[in-house]
Amino acid sequence: MDLTGIRVSITQRCNLNCIYCHREGCEGAGELPLDYFSSLMSICPSYGIKKLKITGGEPLMREDLEEIVRIGAKWMDEVSMTTNGTLLSQEKSRSLSRAGLNRINVSLDSFDGDLYRKITSGKIRVSKIIENLKKASEFFDSIKINMVLLKNVNESEIPDMIRFSKDNGCILQLIELQPLYSSEFDNLFLDLSEIEEMLSSKATRINVRKMQNRKKYFIDGAEVEVVKPMHNSEFCRNCRRIRVTSDGKIKPCLMRNDNLVDGLTAFQINGLGGLEKALREGINRRKPFWSSEYDRYIGQKTQLEKSKS
Repeated sequence: MDLTGIRVSITQRCNLNCIYCHREGCEGAGELPLDYFSSLMSICPSYGIKKLKITGGEPLMREDLEEIVRIGAKWMDEVSMTTNGTLLSQEKSRSLSRAGLNRINVSLDSFDGDLYRKITSGKIRVSKIIENLKKASEFFDSIKINMVLLKNVNESEIPDMIRFSKDNGCILQLIELQPLYSSEFDNLFLDLSEIEEMLSSKATRINVRKMQNRKKYFIDGAEVEVVKPMHNSEFCRNCRRIRVTSDGKIKPCLMRNDNLVDGLTAFQINGLGGLEKALREGINRRKPFWSSEYDRYIGQKTQLEKSKS
């Protein structure tokens, strides 16, 4: 599958500590150097990469975020960013929009203040995120609300989240919990199949996005996407992205750390040519993680474990 996008983690710093955070698959710390980022952006278009997603940690922890956005906008057709929304003031939204930021994804897993603090392990009022999100709507082409679904924790809030997204002109993304960095994964994982059935029964229209072959449900004026990668070979097969970690590694897949390419070291030793070679190597190492072969392997492994018990 040809690449169209790159997802770059610019920092591991964050003012929250969400219980499901996968740190963008980065096991180390790091603050992506600005010169490395600028060089990376300059070579991306030659590989068909025209969309940039800026991630963290929390990107707004970077004081030079506006310059990062400006550099990205110079080379990319679209620049978007993930954020927890805590630092997204009206002035910050305005300045980032002027720098070239087109879209944002804001994490919002619950409207309940106590539950929100429990999920994020922080002291931020959820009302502050809601206030920032509403003010940001005048500055960006699109705002998506990212809601990670957690079993017996927040799934009952889906109808309220759908109404809120509709009332505020946002797109709601219901996201499946990923088996990374969460010691409580087995307890918190929620199969989204029944939720998709519910959405399907209420939808007046269903579209399938080319990006990862995922569905978008249109329900009474609301738009709801379901991000469901686990054991979904179609999701991985249709992936058009590559990742870069905050410590400069080229990362072909969120779910793997055994195929990284050290782009930062290559850049420091051999400059732009070294970085381009590292990016090309990372692209060549891309392979679907969730696949029919993997599912068969898991099934065989489970049967073997059962036979031994």
